[in-house]
Amino acid sequence: MSIGNLKTEGNKGNNFPYQLKNLQVLGSINNNISPIQRTPTFLRPTGSNGTVAVGTYSMSFASVGTGNAIVGGIILKPGETLNFDAGAINNTLGAVAYDTTTNAGAELIIITLT
Repeated sequence: MSIGNLKTEGNKGNNFPYQLKNLQVLGSINNNISPIQRTPTFLRPTGSNGTVAVGTYSMSFASVGTGNAIVGGIILKPGETLNFDAGAINNTLGAVAYDTTTNAGAELIIITLT
């Protein structure tokens, strides 16, 4: 850190005050950063419908039954999966509707991260 090390001003070559101020600011920033914690949620709907709410960071749908389920308006056949990820830190997804009532044997496993 040499920006405060000018011989024409201030402490004439001593950059300690400048370095100290920078370290204090960096310490303050570090103390105010809290770790990001995400909460996973697991659902296993069968014979019901619902919506995964707005604001999730990621969501996965797996069709584990013997009938077709509907996720986001499309058919999810048995054995198929859909995964959505919001990408960068603090991006979130919109709501996604699901339905397991239209076909007998439709069952989903839904995992969300909020």
